[in-house]
Amino acid sequence: MTVVDRSLINLVLKKCHDSPFSGHLSEDRTREKVKTCIWWPMWQKDVAEYCKTCDRCQKENKSTGKRLGNMIKIQEPNRPWEIVHMDWVTGLPPGGDRSYNACL
Repeated sequence: MTVVDRSLINLVLKKCHDSPFSGHLSEDRTREKVKTCIWWPMWQKDVAEYCKTCDRCQKENKSTGKRLGNMIKIQEPNRPWEIVHMDWVTGLPPGGDRSYNACL
């Protein structure tokens, strides 16, 4: 278990909650991610405060009373490659000698 210096807490919370691979997790899921590898005094309080004050989460809060779309059953394919699903992440920091900022 790694103990984090107080000066690095915001960076840790940003990586665990805000990163494109995390996708602005809920408070509970952010807490689960943090507790697997890092510790500092009062870390649960800091996670709760960080998530509650996240601008993007406040703007895109799913508990606004909006009706969610209905789930539909995906048809089972009859043969390989008949149905293909993809996930993608955009807005990644460019890396290496290329300026790619997305992952498919």
